[in-house]
Amino acid sequence: MKKSEFWFHLPDELIAQTPIEPRDHSRLMVMSRKTGEIEHRHFYDLVDLLEPGDLIVVNNSRVLPARLYGKREDTGGAIEFLLLEQKAEPDVWEVMVKPGKKAKTGVVFSFGEGLLKAEVLSSVEGGNRLVRFHYQGDFYQILDQIGQMPLPHYITAKLEDKERYQTVYSKEPGSAAAPTAGLHFTPELMERLKAKGVEFAYITLHVGLGTFRPVKVDDITQHQMHSEHYFMSQETADLINRTKAAGKRVVGVGSTSCRTLESVAKPGEPFTQCEGYTNIFIYPGYEFKALDVMITNFHLPESTLIMLVSAFAGYEHTMHAYEKAVEERYRFYSFGDAMFLY
Repeated sequence: MKKSEFWFHLPDELIAQTPIEPRDHSRLMVMSRKTGEIEHRHFYDLVDLLEPGDLIVVNNSRVLPARLYGKREDTGGAIEFLLLEQKAEPDVWEVMVKPGKKAKTGVVFSFGEGLLKAEVLSSVEGGNRLVRFHYQGDFYQILDQIGQMPLPHYITAKLEDKERYQTVYSKEPGSAAAPTAGLHFTPELMERLKAKGVEFAYITLHVGLGTFRPVKVDDITQHQMHSEHYFMSQETADLINRTKAAGKRVVGVGSTSCRTLESVAKPGEPFTQCEGYTNIFIYPGYEFKALDVMITNFHLPESTLIMLVSAFAGYEHTMHAYEKAVEERYRFYSFGDAMFLY
């Protein structure tokens, strides 16, 4: 398929700049994968859409306040870091740097009046840098103190509360962007779902910026995804196995949960605890092994994310749904509305 087949016109004013309050009052487009029939609901209606025994799989990765503003120690020149991925070596990270010409090997930068210092170790693919951080105390506490949330470039409004770019169940720090389909859940909605007999299971996939890397090739099969680290516990594996055995539905929240489940699923074999890296790229023609229902936000034209949705819900149904979403003035992207695809 061609990249251009996933283009649609999106007016700028439909790009959500601020989150809805309360979280679960966002709109929810409900679509049948079989018929393409569409209903317009709200996220809190999940209680009516799910059945006892269904299993919701969510990504509990926590977004790092990964954007750091500092200065070069020797000259005082301004620098911006975006933390992308922690490496195996202690305190070594891959970071995106602006302006890159200042970040030569051996140069030291200071952040938060010296609370955090970083020495550039080397350049890596794509113009990023490997750096080693030096600090006293707890690294993540320092980040919380001096870092800013790495909001996508299309959100220009100031975020007043950092927690609004976290899911209410976020736990494991490591993401460079939020698993945004989960931003709609509230503790109260989760309790209502559990009271109905719907269960929750947790996986961890640390979202890298590679997820949002634009597709630059016309033939989408030539696109390469970046690898992202995932972990699935035996408890989650057991819940999925039990749900499948009972003939109930596995509901993936967001592309990150979906990609993790599909990466670890083996036809005819039970799920087991696992950990690793995935660069799975799902586009139309892919046969799903784990997922029965998907909850997802509305995505960029020509992105790998709309391609994944098209693979799950069908290309024609998906593109028609996006036309309707624009027509009905749904809110798009990270702080936007959601879809329930069954």
